[in-house]
Amino acid sequence: MPSPARPLARLLGPLAALLLSLSLVASAVPAAQAAPRPNPVTPGDLTGYGFDQCLAPTQSAMDRWLETSPFLSVGIYISGASRGCREQPNLTPSWVRAQLRKGWRLLPITLGPQASCQQSFPRYGNDPTIDPAAGSSGRYPRAREMGRTEAGRAVEAALGLGLTPGSTLWYDLEAFDVTNTACRESALSFLSTWTTRLHELGWVSGVYSSAGSGIKALDDARVDRPNAFALPDQVWIARWDGVANTSTSYLRDDGWRPGGRVKQYLGGHKETHGGVTIEIDSNFLDLGRGSVATAEERCGGVSVGFRTYPLLRRSEAGYTAPVARTKALQCLLQEKGVYDGALSGTYSGATATAVAAWRERRGITPGDEAGRTVWMSLLAAGRKPVLKVGSAGPDVRRLQRALNAASPDTALASRGVMNPATAAALRSWQGRVDLPATGIATKDDWKALVRGGA
Repeated sequence: MPSPARPLARLLGPLAALLLSLSLVASAVPAAQAAPRPNPVTPGDLTGYGFDQCLAPTQSAMDRWLETSPFLSVGIYISGASRGCREQPNLTPSWVRAQLRKGWRLLPITLGPQASCQQSFPRYGNDPTIDPAAGSSGRYPRAREMGRTEAGRAVEAALGLGLTPGSTLWYDLEAFDVTNTACRESALSFLSTWTTRLHELGWVSGVYSSAGSGIKALDDARVDRPNAFALPDQVWIARWDGVANTSTSYLRDDGWRPGGRVKQYLGGHKETHGGVTIEIDSNFLDLGRGSVATAEERCGGVSVGFRTYPLLRRSEAGYTAPVARTKALQCLLQEKGVYDGALSGTYSGATATAVAAWRERRGITPGDEAGRTVWMSLLAAGRKPVLKVGSAGPDVRRLQRALNAASPDTALASRGVMNPATAAALRSWQGRVDLPATGIATKDDWKALVRGGA
């Protein structure tokens, strides 16, 4: 009787050969021909500031505003026959990919059929409004069909721009008379199937509307008729009260919280950042988990995050380098490839030699002590992304720790979230080293941090 392993071997033989051949083919494809990595889900988890504008800005304007404005997200009109800017010459797949790669979060907006009692629509004469007929069922079937269709078109436009499923697509429903029953119910029915269809296609549903009309109608339906409509996952509240938060008296406190709100707190106005002026609406976002950084593990569990980074040197009479700080130093030196000894917490000869090697590599005055400049250069070395309020992740931790090393009075908690306290500490340091005191970390700031400027 043949061994039961032999049929499996006969099966695996051709399979292994096939896998090998595929591997060889893949290795033969030039890197330039490899499929690009998909864009990240947007906007994802974020607590911070954003703006929206009818026309997607030019790349040069986006670049200047990334480095000089408080905004980290931008609303873009991707579809809808009633949008104000039907032509979007700047809005291309490469534009979308460039913004996401640089760190912008995008809020893709559709402005299609509007409520039947909205007097400003149809805008062009050939753009439909939501059908207010209740139908024999009383369920506004035509409005529901329109919502489903508009969601499909929005997804098609989003995919065409390279946006990734799992992102939020926003429907812009302008203000209308909520006391008009047919107008209100048909709008809610439209938005219900907008949400349902987006979920079927793998997207997150968002709705933008005025606090006193569309948002109020949605919240009333949520509380009074919880099973009548499919409600959006996130709401974008137009409430121009000048307060950068996500609160309004038109929306109950428990609605779309936590992590389901954006508020447009300022309407159309011009702002200038980095010499570039754009007419915008201003928004505050609190979406998903908010701005959070995942937990980190360094060197098998060594902590490198402290509120102060003192001078460390070899032990001598009356002085022994602190163990925890020395372990952190050894970990950082190990990560930079200049130390291969044990993470002992003892400032050994090998540790001193590694410090001297790092100082030589970075052009720091020769020596084997680890003072402010050594700490800053080790902590800040790496990528040089733009960071501002709302940014989160390991790069923010690097910034917070480098700022702590620059001054013992800074004492930031290095949680990896760019909060107002971090921005204030950055502005203070920027002012001391004669850099623009913006509270935004740019390439020039990273270079100065790595040099140990204080």
